[in-house]
Amino acid sequence: MQAVNSSNRRGRREQKQRNPSLGRAIRYLARYPRLTIGAAVALFIATAAQLAVPQLIQNIIDTIVTNGVNKTILDLPQNFQQMAADRLGLDLANLQVDLDNAPRALVIVGITVVVFAIARGLFTFAQTYMSQALSQNIAFELRNDLFAKIQRLSFSYHDKNRTGQLMIRATDDVERLRTFLGQGLLMALQAFILLTGTLVILFATNVSLTMVILPILPIAFVLFMVFGRLAQPLFREVQIRLGRVNTVLQENLAGLKVVKAFVSEPREQARFDDSINDLLEQRLRISRIFSMLFPFIFLIANLGQAAILYFGGRAIIDGTFTLGEWQKFSLYLIYVFIPMGQLGMIISLMAQASASAERIFEILDAKNEVENKPDAMTLEKVNGRVQFNDVTFRYFKSGEPVLQNINFTAEPGQTIALLGSTGSGKSTIINLIPRFYDASEGQVLVDGHDIRDVTIESLRDKIGIVLQETTLFSGSIRDNIAFGRPNATDDEVIAAAKAAAAHDFIMEFPDGYETAVGERGSTLSGGQKQRVAIARALLMDPHILILDDSTSSVDLNTEYEIQKALDKLMEGRTSFVIAQRISTVLNADQIIVLDKGKVVDQGVHEELMADSPIYAEIYHSQLAEDVEIA
Repeated sequence: MQAVNSSNRRGRREQKQRNPSLGRAIRYLARYPRLTIGAAVALFIATAAQLAVPQLIQNIIDTIVTNGVNKTILDLPQNFQQMAADRLGLDLANLQVDLDNAPRALVIVGITVVVFAIARGLFTFAQTYMSQALSQNIAFELRNDLFAKIQRLSFSYHDKNRTGQLMIRATDDVERLRTFLGQGLLMALQAFILLTGTLVILFATNVSLTMVILPILPIAFVLFMVFGRLAQPLFREVQIRLGRVNTVLQENLAGLKVVKAFVSEPREQARFDDSINDLLEQRLRISRIFSMLFPFIFLIANLGQAAILYFGGRAIIDGTFTLGEWQKFSLYLIYVFIPMGQLGMIISLMAQASASAERIFEILDAKNEVENKPDAMTLEKVNGRVQFNDVTFRYFKSGEPVLQNINFTAEPGQTIALLGSTGSGKSTIINLIPRFYDASEGQVLVDGHDIRDVTIESLRDKIGIVLQETTLFSGSIRDNIAFGRPNATDDEVIAAAKAAAAHDFIMEFPDGYETAVGERGSTLSGGQKQRVAIARALLMDPHILILDDSTSSVDLNTEYEIQKALDKLMEGRTSFVIAQRISTVLNADQIIVLDKGKVVDQGVHEELMADSPIYAEIYHSQLAEDVEIA
């Protein structure tokens, strides 16, 4: 019972949150006042033209009926004409005039109907075009805002959210919201104008007959509200399940080689089938609900039509209602039920848009754990002195610390080697220097400045990074090397490539530096990708250099070439290296040995071999096999 109550409370909270999110999305319309006002005015004129047609049809029918009677009287023998005219309350002298003018009146009314139809068509086109342009512009803004926000969000946010879910929000959720803003919102406005205008005309035509159908409307609206309340959480669940499908698809495409290598295609197919089945079940659940809705709409519409046939027929028989008025009333009655039919689609679009708006603004409102202070200063030229003062770090600000009371100082130009077993905190340390994460406790200082007091952009501009997992982007090799400096000259790009021992293999390709690297660098080997990544970092001419096991995927000869270049380029730069090779360790000015998130030893190789059992164990188990090469 508690679980049910908790679920209900959560559902009410979600309902309260959803509507403001949709309202915020609707306020984007104010950014395009001309398109918004233009679409609304065009819609109003097109709807007004639509409302005028039944009145014109009444005029046509009444003209035909009246002049049919006139002709019948005038065809009678002359001595019976006056008697028939008196019986019907007609002026015999005007009958022939009306009959002669009837063709002209029909032509005028017919032309008027055509003019209104053309006007309605033109303004409907204008309204449709402007509403689509409006919704596309808003979708453009939302996708840009989402992309910019996702780019700025700290790593901790991405650690907790799947890529597939983020992609769905930037694509499918934005599209659903765009559809509502471009179609559903104006459809709702049209339904309101059409229903209001129709009811005003019906009351002006016949109050008693309008009162017959009026009680049907509240029933229809209550019915739609109930269905709308049921539909919103269902559509939100559709988006969540669609995100799961996208996640499975994205993971399999990214890891296709692993899937094939482990012959896991059947298992991954089953995993994808499960996610697709979940999505199908949810969509069918929604279809069942809306399949129940529309028969109710038609039932209510038919009840109204039956009431009009009965009471309108009696009024004609009693002579209080003309045939033209009855036909006009019947057409306007259709206009009453058209908005009711549209309401089903409007509710469907609104439910989807409401769920999607909430998911979009969840990202746009997400708190960034790493961001610039309002008074953050720009970090100008630095010497490269890096200090960790009692630094403790926890992921997601809870749980056991990954780093605990880390203290060390890297002087300008020094090379710091970080050693330790997997999970000891090496990568976390280098992630804290460029503020990928912020320390939970303590300070990280660069040239005496707490890095939280300087702008992130100016800090990272002074740092060159080569991560353990090499990421290249679609484009040419040159584009990837110049990723951080797109305006770099060819000579600068080539110099960086030579320094990273990449120039020779690049020139072996037919297109040289213009060679396309393929998706995620698929056309390059692991070692080639890492050398391109190293060249990319070196082109930035960084004051602080971070190499996260950056030579792990190259052969010993290539590593030797890279290391020679790095040794030269590290001069005057503070360098942090996570290395698995003895050469880096032996050349380091400081070796920091980590174990379970703590600094257990630090010094140079000779000191640690003599005084640190942990270092000696790491050296013999991981590094000693390289000693001959060194």
